[in-house]
Amino acid sequence: MATRRPTKAAAAKTEELRKAYRDMLLIRRFEEKAGQLYGMGLIGGFCHLYIGQEAVVVGLMAAAVDGDQTTTSYRDHGHMLATGMDAKGVMAELTGRIGGYSKGKGGSMHMFSKEKAFYGGHGIVGAQVPIGAGLGFANQYLGNGKVSMVYFGDGAANQGQIYEAFNMASLWKLPVVFVIENNQYAMGTSLARSSSTPALYTRGAAFNIPGEAVDGMDFLAVRAAGEKALKHCRDGDGPYILELNTYRYRGHSMSDPAKYRTREEVTKMREEKDPIERVRKLLLEAGDSEDDLKAIDKEVRDEVNAAATFAQESPEPDEAELWTDIYADA
Repeated sequence: MATRRPTKAAAAKTEELRKAYRDMLLIRRFEEKAGQLYGMGLIGGFCHLYIGQEAVVVGLMAAAVDGDQTTTSYRDHGHMLATGMDAKGVMAELTGRIGGYSKGKGGSMHMFSKEKAFYGGHGIVGAQVPIGAGLGFANQYLGNGKVSMVYFGDGAANQGQIYEAFNMASLWKLPVVFVIENNQYAMGTSLARSSSTPALYTRGAAFNIPGEAVDGMDFLAVRAAGEKALKHCRDGDGPYILELNTYRYRGHSMSDPAKYRTREEVTKMREEKDPIERVRKLLLEAGDSEDDLKAIDKEVRDEVNAAATFAQESPEPDEAELWTDIYADA
């Protein structure tokens, strides 16, 4: 009996899942390595890891097209990698080296890449949201068909400037997707104790902004919601809100022991909803072998190790760099 070959559509879907698996695994392994380097004293200042939330940005980037912009908060390494920024440049910036994307002057929270349409990395809670709305205004003014995706967390959702941005984006029908990465605990306070409205996406109703809540631990669900939201914006129908319900496995930052939740809760999330494991199971069901997936993991680990080596070998910036990139050429 002849072996049945997968259809082109099925093969394409499997290839997309394979790419998503690799992209999420790259973020996971990169963040694990960043945590190690922080513990060794090679990364200073604040460092906020994205472990557990990988499906959010990978799913939305799978729905985006070249030129769509990304702006986010200080938990930003995953967003950088998902937009295609080089792991070596990101790790070098984390360690304050000249080979980093901001020449070692920005560190973990302040990296940019105009080439990859990544506009930060912002350390002030919620301050990136008006910037993302401004990018949407520029897109509309230029008529370039691009959409601005601006990410913020459930803690930032209580900041006033977000609602000013909502109002302006709705009033002018700006092509902006407001992405709420609801990881349940903000800096350390549960959503139940900090929000009068547990469904954060409904806060757009006062501004006539539609939205929806999505399982942020499910790559396919995020991608589908992203396609819908981006089309809404590209069709000229104004902004859209996506609340991605996700979960971070580590503390708010490297200095946070996360004693406000139980170990059992974290273990349950890892065992039942891990975004990488979900895609891994789909790939095994589609015909990939354990060896195939181990090969991807090895490739990713090699890439991350090379990035760590590059970061440690890259020199620190010269003192003269203190006086560069202060003003914009006008």
